[in-house]
Formats: sequence, structure tokens, C-alpha cells
Amino acid sequence: MAAIGPRARDWADRLRSAYPDASPDGLARLATRRFVRQAGAGGATAALAGAFAPLAELAAVLWTQANLVLHLAAAYGRDPAHPDRAAELLVLTQVHPDAESARTALAAARAADGPGDEPWSRAVEAAWRLAAPLAAQAGGWLVLRLASRVLPGAAVLAAAAGDSAAAARLAARAVTRYRPPRSR
Repeated sequence: MAAIGPRARDWADRLRSAYPDASPDGLARLATRRFVRQAGAGGATAALAGAFAPLAELAAVLWTQANLVLHLAAAYGRDPAHPDRAAELLVLTQVHPDAESARTALAAARAADGPGDEPWSRAVEAAWRLAAPLAAQAGGWLVLRLASRVLPGAAVLAAAAGDSAAAARLAARAVTRYRPPRSR
């Protein structure tokens, strides 16, 4: 968050300077297109990683999702570097069901850095929460690898399409979260 947030803020500031009439929705569309394309490219690249494909995809997906959410927050005038964005990211990516449980998990993770704590149990829980959605895809990866023997490139296309669609769904949730209510 500390690295991505300021870059997202700078991106939004540059675009607002260059295009003063650009609406927040316009900036959000630009960010969405950019990161949906990036998700597809990341999924396709990860599919080429062979046995490490699920791990490569996890890294690509997490990076892209964080960038997408923080750029959308910046598009709608929220500070993408604010600590609240971390909890919102966990809720929007459906790692946690609500902001309160996300904030509790973040506080526990920060507390685990202190002396005398058991950081491994919390780290394992956090890793499991992040990896659980991809663990469900492990069977899918096996099927795709077998299908790729008959249809070369199937895994690459499926990963690209799946990750693009997931990023588009995340963007819709984030826009709903950050867009101010329209006045009638």
C-alpha cells in the first residue's frame, strides 16, 4: 500500500492536470481498462510458468487488484495512501466480509510484528485467506494443463480471460464503493 498509494495519487493528479474537465467516472474508466488489460496479461504470463502457474498467478492477481482499487479510489478523490484503503481492499477483494473484520485482521497483523508474539500463526492465517480463492482453482489448473496437451494455449487463454473478468468484477465493486451518490 505504501508504494502503490502514492503512485495512484500521482497518476490521478497528472490526469486531472492534463485534463481538467475529466470526470471521476472518466478517470475510473481509464484505470479499469488499464488494470483489466494488465490482469489478462498477468494471467496469460502466469499460465506459462508451468508448475508454478498458480503461485505466479497469485502474485500477479494480488498486485493488479491492489493497483486497481487504489487507482479507482484516487479517481474518486479518496487518498489512496490512507490506511483505510487497506481494509477496503480486503473487503472489495472478498478476503474479509466487512470493514470491521478487515480492520481487526490488519491490527492483528501489525501487532504480530511486536516482540513475544507468535507471528507465524497469524502469517499462516493471512496467507491462507489470500490463497484460498486460488486453492479452489488448483483443480482447474490441473484440468487446463491436461487440456493444453490437446489444445495448446488453452491455459493461457483461460487464465487471461478469467483474470480479466475477475478484475472487471472487482472494478465494479470498487466503483460502487467509491463513487459518490448521484443527486437527483
